[in-house]
Amino acid sequence: MANSPHEHLHDGALYNADLAPLPPEKRKWGAFEIFNVWNNDIQSLFGYSLAASLFITYGLNGWAVFGAIIVAGFFVMFLVNLTGKPSVKYGVPYPVMARVSMGVYGARFPALVRGIVAIFWYGVQTYFASTAVALLLNTTFGIQGGTEFLGMTAVGWLSYLVVCVFQVVLFMRGIDWVGKFLNWAGPLVYVVMIALCIVIWWKAGNGIFAALGTIFEGSEATDPRGAVAAFFAIVGTMIAYFAAVVINFGDFSRFVKTESAMKVGNFWGLPVSMALFSFIALFVTAGTVVLFGEKLVNPADIVDRVDNVLLTLVAALTFFAATVGINLVANFIPPAYDIANLNPEKISAKMGGVITAVVAFFIGALWVPLISNIGITGFVDTLGAFLAPLYGILVADYYIVRRKKVSVDDMFSSDPSGPYFYGNGWNHKAIIAFAIPAIFSVATVWVPALSQLSGYGWVIGAVLGGALHVGLMNSKLPIPETV
Repeated sequence: MANSPHEHLHDGALYNADLAPLPPEKRKWGAFEIFNVWNNDIQSLFGYSLAASLFITYGLNGWAVFGAIIVAGFFVMFLVNLTGKPSVKYGVPYPVMARVSMGVYGARFPALVRGIVAIFWYGVQTYFASTAVALLLNTTFGIQGGTEFLGMTAVGWLSYLVVCVFQVVLFMRGIDWVGKFLNWAGPLVYVVMIALCIVIWWKAGNGIFAALGTIFEGSEATDPRGAVAAFFAIVGTMIAYFAAVVINFGDFSRFVKTESAMKVGNFWGLPVSMALFSFIALFVTAGTVVLFGEKLVNPADIVDRVDNVLLTLVAALTFFAATVGINLVANFIPPAYDIANLNPEKISAKMGGVITAVVAFFIGALWVPLISNIGITGFVDTLGAFLAPLYGILVADYYIVRRKKVSVDDMFSSDPSGPYFYGNGWNHKAIIAFAIPAIFSVATVWVPALSQLSGYGWVIGAVLGGALHVGLMNSKLPIPETV
């Protein structure tokens, strides 16, 4: 790659070892590591609860919901192949790649937005992981109940603290340790979930198969827009669930040896893994109706009700590992980079991780009494809709505006004549292309007049963001010289 004339202006405000291009000899990941990134993303307690709640919420035939989730898996695979490719090619993480479209300083804005959303997710997933630890403690030591504070008992708070500390310690060991953790946690979850399926089947009998498709039909929550609209709303919600990782997938693809390995890992980790995991969610959720007469969506609650001590212990450990895995992948590593990108000279990725953990501690603590009242689907759709335009801008800029040709050296240059400096380091056209679609796509979730578009917020925001960015970049509108 040819050196840029701006290379001599690399500076500490834009550059540190965590953000620097990763040379090919240091890229150790293959398809299996990418496969496990997605496995752990899908297999968290929140991921299961979301899939199970979708079977219940829309009142569709269970197989229709299953089909919608698989369609979403293929769509997400297509999306991450697009965002992962430039980071495989250039070895830089998302916050650096965003400098091309947003400006060398303006990229701090989308990185901060992405980081804030990830911190919300991190806190919530930490809470869900703590429910598995609480189940483990309750089963092992027979500790039950107690006085509640903010919706959690003393055991709940102890479990929450254990998960918080464990995640920070694992993150501090570095990306290789995280990769090793994911490689055993992901496959083990399937072993436990299949065991749970067998136990549910053994207890419910063969009648469960007849109930799989019809057990959720005609519920009181049937989508008033009709079956087709509900099908695509489920697809949209599942895409929104992956919205954060879809944008910053470059944070992981930069560690992959080749683009083909990335694509193979994405195929097995997204549509294939989602199909298997969603079938398990369908089977087990239907089984809870047959067995217990109610629809349980948290697998920790289901395992507790099955009343098998060995399964409870193994499942609690596994659910804990899986949820910690996704938290590190999707919600800890990205904001650590994003926060470091705000001031690379003074903030390392590890310091960014500590800041993430501290802020997220309070968010997770408020999940039960406050944030959960939004509902799982509304929570996912809102965060996804807010992030969507950033995806559209990143992809449209690289593939349409730049035609896949960028200068790595200029990503780290503060030279005012550099191609990514724009107006004082900010591309105001890209900021506009984010703001307008973000407001509209979030409104589709909360404004009654736009309720017909609910569930489609991510797709709408991404398309509008990308289209507006291309239009503004090709326009003759001047770029302001001051911020």
